[in-house]
Amino acid sequence: MPRSFLSHLECPQCGTTYDADIIHHLCACGSPLLARYDLAAAAREVSPADVSRRAPSLWRYRELLPVRTDACEVTLGEGMTPIVPLVRAGTLHRLAHLYLKDEGLLPSGTFKARGAAVGVSRAKELGAKVLVMPTNGNAGGAWAAYAARAGLRAVVVMPELAPLITRHECAVMGSHLFLVDGLITDAGRLAGRAAAQAGWYDVSTLKEPYRIEGKKTMGYEMAEQWGWSVPDVVVYPTGGGVGLIGIYKALQEMQAMGWIGPKLPRFVAVQAAGCAPIVRAWERRAAVSELWADAATVAFGINVPKALGDFLVLKALYETDGRAIAVPDAEILAAQQELARQEGLFVCPEGAAALAAAIHLREEGWIADGDQVLLLNTGTGLKYPETVAAQPAVIPADGELPVDDIRG
Repeated sequence: MPRSFLSHLECPQCGTTYDADIIHHLCACGSPLLARYDLAAAAREVSPADVSRRAPSLWRYRELLPVRTDACEVTLGEGMTPIVPLVRAGTLHRLAHLYLKDEGLLPSGTFKARGAAVGVSRAKELGAKVLVMPTNGNAGGAWAAYAARAGLRAVVVMPELAPLITRHECAVMGSHLFLVDGLITDAGRLAGRAAAQAGWYDVSTLKEPYRIEGKKTMGYEMAEQWGWSVPDVVVYPTGGGVGLIGIYKALQEMQAMGWIGPKLPRFVAVQAAGCAPIVRAWERRAAVSELWADAATVAFGINVPKALGDFLVLKALYETDGRAIAVPDAEILAAQQELARQEGLFVCPEGAAALAAAIHLREEGWIADGDQVLLLNTGTGLKYPETVAAQPAVIPADGELPVDDIRG
């Protein structure tokens, strides 16, 4: 049995197909390419029961991943993050069946490790030597780590305002780090020009077909953890939207193989009020989004003024009767504190945005009583210390703790 049932690359816009064993980026029409598999053959050779007996990493789904040889698998132990019931927060907001999949426990502290693991592995297999990418921070840290693990060189370009921790993460991993006085769209232009000039492998979001394949394993895991079923609602913080696109792709693959039934969750794309191009497009029932001017939000990971794969995000929303919603920064920070104090989870601002959105949707009645709701937390809050204002009391060395004030 082959390790991978990867068949070809396909353009979701015009339908053109490409040889998956040759380096490709975008389709000639400008659209991202998607990896396709011989799902009928895969269904004959592997079953959910087979998968469930394997080691708890994303590579348990190796037949549905694009890496053909064991020697090219680059791993730091990523995958199988827990789904945590949010009992106290759920009770507070009348969300009786509220859960959170915590991607902050992955290597590098974010879900970006999934895309980096599979993307770097496939880049290595295809013969790439130097990887170049723009990033808002976390993807750069993850790809720098996996490139170092693979023995490849990484060039990372990020906005000057990107979190300090992610800058340090890239630097300590040995990547060539550059800061740009602008947004991720500006970083993308620089990275793209350099890739064309130097012949580097451009691993910008959706400009190569394999990052999404790593991120789609969130969908495989979700279904497996749900007993090969799905929740009613999946709430996803959306910048470039690759994770949402990937989860939807995974569910469609599993349906084709007979691993799950016809039910799909309603997808919710959550954005910040200061950068919400997908929300604006969804409200207009548009097929694509428009560039968001003057984008700014505390949830830096979703500060993406224009996503290359916006049409795929919107398609997933329309086809699952989902929706897009924007939440203000104040509510994001409040939700971050609430998850920490109510549930002991220090999530990133992007993950907190998912809770803020779920609260709104429950209040509106869009989320019904009894709906099973899964939030995706895309990273650990430890990478965003500036979002928390800690003001502990200072006590003299010969003083006493205020016991009476804390009783109960």
